[in-house]
Amino acid sequence: MEEKKEVQEVTLEEIKKEVSNAQETAAKSGTRIQLIVFKLAGEEYALPIDDIKEVVLTPGIAKIPQTPAYIKGVANIRGNIIAIMDMEERLNLVNKKNKAPGSYTLVIASEQFKVGILVTEVPNTLRTYSTEIDKADNIMQFSELDKECIKGVVKDGERLIMLLDIFKIMEIEELNKIVNI
Repeated sequence: MEEKKEVQEVTLEEIKKEVSNAQETAAKSGTRIQLIVFKLAGEEYALPIDDIKEVVLTPGIAKIPQTPAYIKGVANIRGNIIAIMDMEERLNLVNKKNKAPGSYTLVIASEQFKVGILVTEVPNTLRTYSTEIDKADNIMQFSELDKECIKGVVKDGERLIMLLDIFKIMEIEELNKIVNI
């Protein structure tokens, strides 16, 4: 009896599909993280969801004299008095004349401080993998901002989202004095 050997034809499309599946699997091999994505001056920024205690409608803000322009004052959020910061102004992203008021506040809480960050629209969530985040070292050389303040750039399809390190931003000495009221 003669054994028939089957010759299997493989098309270029099948090879591309296998390579694509392999790349997808490799991307998913990184740690899965969930982010809160919000806009500042029309660009997308993100924070890890674990850094954010809650998102609330921005309450009335009482101004504090002799503070930097990016500190808008303090607000009472669920019985807690917290400093309210305008991240667009802190990061020097927008001209004050074109500034839209912050409608929502991201409440950030840690053992060291509580602070609210103003955003103009409802933030979204995004699930991604750590392998989809490029380190910011090479792009931050052109910025006056401490490179430690940006963890990296998240690639989500065509979107590029700056991943902030809120705790590094808060370590800045002048800000630390204000948020620990």
